[in-house]
Amino acid sequence: QVQLVESGGGLVQPGGSLRLSCAASGSIFSDSVMGWYRQAPGKERELVARITRDYTTNYADSVKGRFTISRDNAKNTVYLQMNSLKPEDTAVYYCNLAGGHWGQGTQVTVSS
Repeated sequence: QVQLVESGGGLVQPGGSLRLSCAASGSIFSDSVMGWYRQAPGKERELVARITRDYTTNYADSVKGRFTISRDNAKNTVYLQMNSLKPEDTAVYYCNLAGGHWGQGTQVTVSS
């Protein structure tokens, strides 16, 4: 059974940085597309970034140039480095594996 555990969320001031981590159990990690999604209050969940097994990346337009997704297959972990954070980045961030498995989410709040 696949389990995803996110960490690294918190409160940060505008312009600050955070790094989210998502550790996955199970043997399918290295063959799977990994993604980060977010959901703000009153809004639908949206794709933030994803990375394929050959390290091809895609980003939402709203985070291009500020966020970087990466993966370490040896550690079964995917990361999201978030720089130049804005208040509109405030949301619960979720890790996703292969489209069908979700983590519990980690809160990111950007506020002064």
